[in-house]
Amino acid sequence: MTISEFSKGLRNKEFSASEAIKKLYQKIKSEDPAIGAFLTLLPDLAIVQAQKIDSAIAKGDNLPPLAGVPLAIKDIILIEGQTCTAASKILEHYTASYDATVIKKLKDQEVIFVGKTNLDEFAMGSSTENSALQTTRNPHDLERVPGGSSGGSAAAVAAGWARSAPTRAALSANQRHFVEWSDLSPPTARFHATA
Repeated sequence: MTISEFSKGLRNKEFSASEAIKKLYQKIKSEDPAIGAFLTLLPDLAIVQAQKIDSAIAKGDNLPPLAGVPLAIKDIILIEGQTCTAASKILEHYTASYDATVIKKLKDQEVIFVGKTNLDEFAMGSSTENSALQTTRNPHDLERVPGGSSGGSAAAVAAGWARSAPTRAALSANQRHFVEWSDLSPPTARFHATA
């Protein structure tokens, strides 16, 4: 489902943000142990935001275009009050004291942050095999890599756990070899079977 389709379905009350988030977390909990896309999940934050969106829709409030859209955030982007490791043991217990500019803008859009995704340590790599915390696998073929350094983000979107995952370059040029985009940039990703 693309960002546009998700947003339309949410506003047309085909499903609620709370229902969508609950289903996403069920899928993530059952499937991500084999893939390793997420370093940190943010269910408390996501559920509160989903309830806020559902309430606004019920009241007929005018919402920003991305309101309620579930996003995965690369764990090199700061969200105030949340852990930000950059996939390094050095920063394993670092808590962000402020929001990155992109997070401020996404909060203004009332998106839902699902969790923080794996990457090559300090974003220095091209396969997401160089994380100090875990290796991320391609959700369409666990024997293959998802590309990098934003492999956790790409894997989360490809697995359908997030509609998009903003990264430093909205996925690196290297990852475009691994990922096929459709609709908005990038609402869905599908990994090719090439190594």
